[in-house]
Amino acid sequence: MAAGSTRAAYVAGTFDTKGRELFFLRQCLERLGLRVVTVDLSTSGRTSPASVHPREVARHHPQGETAVFSGDRGSATAAMAQAFEAFVRTRRDLGGIIAAGGSGNTSMATQGMRALPIGVPKMMVSTMASGDTRPYVGPSDICMMYSVTDVQGIHRISERVLANAAHALAGMIAHPPLVSAESKPALGLTMFGVTTPCVQMVAKRLEEAWDCLVFHATGVGGQSMEKLADSGLLAGVIDVTTTEIADEIAGGVLSAGPMRLDVFARHALPYVGSCGALDMVNFGAWDSVPERFRARKLYRHNPTVTLMRTTPAECEAIGRFIAAKLNAMRGPMRFLIPEGGVSAIDRPGQPFHDPEADRALFAAIEQSFRPGADRKLQRLPLHINDEAFADALVGAWHELSTTTPRARRA
Repeated sequence: MAAGSTRAAYVAGTFDTKGRELFFLRQCLERLGLRVVTVDLSTSGRTSPASVHPREVARHHPQGETAVFSGDRGSATAAMAQAFEAFVRTRRDLGGIIAAGGSGNTSMATQGMRALPIGVPKMMVSTMASGDTRPYVGPSDICMMYSVTDVQGIHRISERVLANAAHALAGMIAHPPLVSAESKPALGLTMFGVTTPCVQMVAKRLEEAWDCLVFHATGVGGQSMEKLADSGLLAGVIDVTTTEIADEIAGGVLSAGPMRLDVFARHALPYVGSCGALDMVNFGAWDSVPERFRARKLYRHNPTVTLMRTTPAECEAIGRFIAAKLNAMRGPMRFLIPEGGVSAIDRPGQPFHDPEADRALFAAIEQSFRPGADRKLQRLPLHINDEAFADALVGAWHELSTTTPRARRA
């Protein structure tokens, strides 16, 4: 494989406990003609047979080796994960990465994988893959493969699973997808089912000039969009659906975390935002709603999703959160408020229509927002899914993108 001469396949893990399995992966990759670099993430202090000694990795920790080799397994594992994250950022020959193991290996290896750009091949063979993988995958494009048996020994099952994983990584490294001739700059948009009409109209109006990437605002969706923005892969964002903030404030299951919107304080990207689906907090099936919320206004969105209407107090807190983030943004921004309702079920006759809660949200944003020459807040007497509101979002984006050199070049 020609790719093997320039880009290496990295095999990472704890070689003191998983050496046999990790060397099997190396053997599979080398048989396919790939150059392989083995990276030891062990914290035991034993002699290492890997290409990269664990102490070399540990030196990338902000506090150095001593933070990793502390003698406490829990803190050592967390520190090695942090060191590995910093380590992979320095590797210029990394063409792809594979790891195998249980919860410890998975947490360490995937922290490093998440630091790599989208598109770099990442394969994790794990005992944890048949379950909730969000803590490991996060907003990245990590491939998780269930190991079926524990990652312990080479036998008829592990041999097949590990070989398949190695071949998958080799294929991704040796046969990268053709780069599209598409020269349109990429634009991020956020959508929920209840804001779909708005986002579809916006994307339709912009698709000729922009490569519209739509993210499902399910927590990890917002994180994924912001990871791309952080990586310089987006020219800007039309953040129609900021609903993840409602889950963060009110305790729902689809929060993107307290760092939502912080990327725009680090990068001066053009930003157009709105209040999409801030009328709702998300839970799973009806029976999964916490007892303390059972007396609230609930709505069965489908058999696996239950929505809870945000109260005026929660809306006020959400509004203050958003305004603080908007105030910290470095780039040009517009924030449009749809006074007629923020979702498909927030309009007269619909279950979440609550003008008092919406007024609390809008007032909190407006009162805390600091306007500027290229920082504007606009209230419109429209529903978020009205065609005229989509037109207003597109107009705001055109305003920013035609005056921002970065947006034109990205």
